[in-house]
Amino acid sequence: MKILMTQLTLRPLRSSDLKTFLTWASDPEVTRSLMWDHYTSEDEASRFLKNVAEKHPWFMAICLDGTPVGAITLDQKTGSGICRAELGYVVAKKFWGKGLATAASKIALDRGFADLGVERIEALVDPDNEASIKVLENSGMVREGVLRNYLVHRSKVRDRYIYAKVR
Repeated sequence: MKILMTQLTLRPLRSSDLKTFLTWASDPEVTRSLMWDHYTSEDEASRFLKNVAEKHPWFMAICLDGTPVGAITLDQKTGSGICRAELGYVVAKKFWGKGLATAASKIALDRGFADLGVERIEALVDPDNEASIKVLENSGMVREGVLRNYLVHRSKVRDRYIYAKVR
C-alpha cells in the first residue's frame, strides 16, 4: 500500500520524539547505508535530538497522522557553496517500500528551494542502494554522475552517485 501525500506531514524533529526516533535510529539495518551508526542508548539519542536536530535549520520529522516515522534534512552549504543544499532521509523499516521517502523528498524539494533560497538541492547515494536511488529518481532528481572512491564508509572506500534538482 502506497502512502497518500495527504497522510504525510513534515515538522521539526524534537526531543519529545525520542521513543519514535529510536524505532529507526537504533536499527542497524535501517542505518546501514547512512553515514552515522545506529544509536545504542536513549541518552546518546536524546543528546543528538537536543544538540543537533533541534538546532538544525532544516531537520524535519516525517510524520504519518502526526507520529514521526522517519526524518529528512536539508543541509545548506556555506561559503561559495551557499547556493546548494544536500538532501538526506531515513525511514523506519516498517514503512519501507510504501512511497513514504519519495513523498517526503518531493515535499522537501519543493519547500527547500523556498525556505533556504538555494539554486540546487543534491543527494549522494551508494550505488548499491537501489531503493534510495529509486526514491531520488521518483522525486524528480537527476543522476549527474558517479564520484569514484569518494568517501570511507564502514571502513571501505566507496563510490557515490550524485543526484540533483535545480531551481
